[in-house]
Amino acid sequence: MAGAEFGFELRVCAWAERQWDPADADSDVLVARQLGTQRRRWDTVLIEADPDALRERAAFGPDELDPDLRSLVANAPAEWTYYRDALPDPGYPWRYAREAIHRASARGVLAERKRDNRIEIRRIAPYPDWVRRLVAIENKPDLDASAARALADQLERDVALGLADEVWVATRADATHALVTEMPSAAGVLTFDRSARGDASSGRTGEQERQPGATRERDTMDANIVWHPRTLDPERTGVRVTDHGDPTNFEYVPANEKRETRARIAERAYGRGWRAYADTMRPDCRAFDLRKDGDGYVPYCHANGCEQTAAECAGSCAEFSPEPPGWRQRGWPIEGGPGTAIKRLLDVRRRRRRPGLDERDGEAD
Repeated sequence: MAGAEFGFELRVCAWAERQWDPADADSDVLVARQLGTQRRRWDTVLIEADPDALRERAAFGPDELDPDLRSLVANAPAEWTYYRDALPDPGYPWRYAREAIHRASARGVLAERKRDNRIEIRRIAPYPDWVRRLVAIENKPDLDASAARALADQLERDVALGLADEVWVATRADATHALVTEMPSAAGVLTFDRSARGDASSGRTGEQERQPGATRERDTMDANIVWHPRTLDPERTGVRVTDHGDPTNFEYVPANEKRETRARIAERAYGRGWRAYADTMRPDCRAFDLRKDGDGYVPYCHANGCEQTAAECAGSCAEFSPEPPGWRQRGWPIEGGPGTAIKRLLDVRRRRRRPGLDERDGEAD
């Protein structure tokens, strides 16, 4: 079921954020959902980051830098310089580079001035090389042998391309046999058992008003490594399989193209994280709630009595009932209404994994 897979994915993300053991023990770990390329999207992406460089990345704000902005901040000089002298030839008309400069200046990630009718730029800080490793996890809680064979084809392509440093499958423990017999040996296998911890009942009944985080802790998941993955080499030329027919069609992907793709994915992971699901759902619905579940929070719909997906939780839902205006006029801890407080809670937890943002914004830690 889609809902079961969505909830499982959120639990895997929460587990990874707290429990993942990076290759370099001092690395910080950023977790994101549903990232990848036009051809392939992974359920969970882990970025193992240099902690000092990750703090330096905060100078450019909490939002992701798209490829144009990242190229600007990476090439911007330390002193005021005419932009055409400072930047490499973009390969397209310079007017588009000027538009990117204006966007970067408006966001505060680049300094811009006009002198003698020429646009000059200066960096606000050096853009750091903050990514050490990228780990991809495919989440399949309900996996039989047939589904495992289809997933194995995807993982073989991931291994051949070598865009990630490691590729994993996460599933429930009862699917282990199907995985081990069908998965490529280069892919790792993680299985999760649920262990009871605390009261599984929700902290809200009927029309009781919601306070995010007020629900009692429910089940958590314990992870077991069934199969260790082979470490891939993103610095080598990869192979992109375009057709698994007879013969198999493929194309080579140079290391510099993979390096650029990894940088784009890392920036998206920094800006989006894995808690952004509330932005595409309706937390302002009277029935929307967050449940504390082990290492993190999962959305819950009291109207339908289930953990809803982002596709199901929309204004078009027949059970949608907006919060009454009175809820939005209350003070702390639900100032602006419970829906606003839910988004605020998730954003605060996301920012905690990105050191240096509060210092940039002049906020107390």
